[in-house]
Amino acid sequence: MTKSGSAIRALVFDAYGTLFDVTSVGALCEKKFPGHGKPLTELWRVKQLEYTWLCSLMGRYQDFWELTARGLRFACGALGLALEENTFRDLMENYLRLAPYPEVPEALERLAHRLPLAILSNGSPEMLLQVTRYNQLTPYFKAVLSVHDLGIFKPAPQVYALAERALDLPRHSIGFVSSNGWDAAGAKAFGLNVFWINRFSRYPETLGLEPDWEIRTLLDIEPKLP
Repeated sequence: MTKSGSAIRALVFDAYGTLFDVTSVGALCEKKFPGHGKPLTELWRVKQLEYTWLCSLMGRYQDFWELTARGLRFACGALGLALEENTFRDLMENYLRLAPYPEVPEALERLAHRLPLAILSNGSPEMLLQVTRYNQLTPYFKAVLSVHDLGIFKPAPQVYALAERALDLPRHSIGFVSSNGWDAAGAKAFGLNVFWINRFSRYPETLGLEPDWEIRTLLDIEPKLP
């Protein structure tokens, strides 16, 4: 792989936090719990991710929908918020309608004319189906890959191997796009060509697994390709 991007023959995207803005649930969180929307949104996301790592390490897989629900219940409990069942249902359903980041439709439209595109996500198959369909992004993707059949979450190496098998390409020919630093590190460790979308000027991970490119939005990918 060279910095020219000449080896890349397909692009694979993380979903949550990369294509879809997980903080877009914040407006409904604020409506349901005035004054608590931001901390609830943030803690919900933190626990959702922590639970994926814990379940993977313990060998006790539960799908992403279940862990999203458990993360929401934890966050409300930790913040002292009474979570009624109708509120729980509304917030969970809103997760199926997460908004994409503003540049996503235009970037995917451009990239899909050049390379096969796929999603590789911790999300359950039904979650991914619904959120991509809701945002009318399904036609851009050759494959939508979930960890569900593996029973383990990112950054386990066997998750990234799903992209090799689905696209029938070696890892050095695949570009992987994520805004999550830990996910970018996992993909790099596996041998993919990594675009880290650092939208919010976050400090990079210090694991010795630097991404091939650090960019700000999905629109910065195309100029890196041959």
